[in-house]
Amino acid sequence: MGDWSYLSSLLDKVQSHSTVVGKIWMSVLFLFRIFVLGAAADNVWGDEVSEFYCDSMEPGCEHACYNWKFPISYVHYWVLQITFVSTPTLVYLGYAVHIIHKEKRLMARLQDGAHGTVLKKPKYTDDRGKVKITGILFRTYMTQLIVKILLEVGFCVGQFYIFGSVFMVSIFHCMCPPCAHYSGAQCYISRPTEKTIFVLFMLVVSGISVLLNIIEIIYLLCHKRRGATKRLLDQQHVLSSQHYPSNQAWGVNQCGGFPLLPLPVHSLSDFRADAKEKDT
Repeated sequence: MGDWSYLSSLLDKVQSHSTVVGKIWMSVLFLFRIFVLGAAADNVWGDEVSEFYCDSMEPGCEHACYNWKFPISYVHYWVLQITFVSTPTLVYLGYAVHIIHKEKRLMARLQDGAHGTVLKKPKYTDDRGKVKITGILFRTYMTQLIVKILLEVGFCVGQFYIFGSVFMVSIFHCMCPPCAHYSGAQCYISRPTEKTIFVLFMLVVSGISVLLNIIEIIYLLCHKRRGATKRLLDQQHVLSSQHYPSNQAWGVNQCGGFPLLPLPVHSLSDFRADAKEKDT
C-alpha cells in the first residue's frame, strides 16, 4: 500500500469547512477505510497471486483463470474508490478556500477605504473565523455530496459487475482458454473466508458513507429552512414595529391593543360656566 499521509493531510483541512455530519463522514473514511485498508489489506490479500493454484499443466492456464476470476485486484479497486470518492470533497475545499480568501481581500480593501471601519459583515465567515455554508458555498457543498453518493453507489454496483458474488469460494472450475477445452481446470483460492469478511466489511462501510451523505443533505436543508423562517419572523417583527410606532403621547388599550388619544382635561371654571348656561 502507498503512503496516505498527503491525502490525509488534505482531508484533515476539510474539518473546518464542513458540518458535524461531514466530520463524522471524515472519521469513517479515515478509520474504517484508509487505516484498515493500509493496515490489513497486505496481510489479507498479499497472497492472492502467490497462493493461487490451478491443477493444470497447460501453459498460461493458471494466469488466464486468475485474470478471469480477478479482472482487477480488490485492493487496487478500493484504492480507486477512496480516491474518487474523496475528490469532490477536495474540490470543494479548494473552492471554499478561494472564496474565503477573495472575501478577506475585499474586506481588507473596504477597511482601507473606510479608514479602519467597515459596515459590511463577512458573508462566508463569522466573528470566530468559522466558515458559514451559505450562498454559493451551500450549492457547492450540496453538489459534492450528491456526486459522492453517485460515486459510492457506482463503485458498489461496479464491484458486483466486475467480481460477481461477494462470497469467496475455496475452489472453482475454470474453462478459460488455453486450459483444456473439455476438462478445464480446478483452481484454488487461499483463505476465502477471511477475504469474504473483508469484502463485506468494505461494502458495509460504503453503505454507511452513503447514509451519512444523505443525512448531511437533510441536515443542511433543515438548517437552511430554519434560517429562512427566522429571517422571515425578524422581518415581520420589524414591519410591525414600524406600523405601530411607540410614542409617549399615545396610550395603549390593553384589551384591543389599539392606540387611544389622551382625553383633554377641563378646568373647574369650564364646568361652572357650563352649569350656568343650563340654568339660564
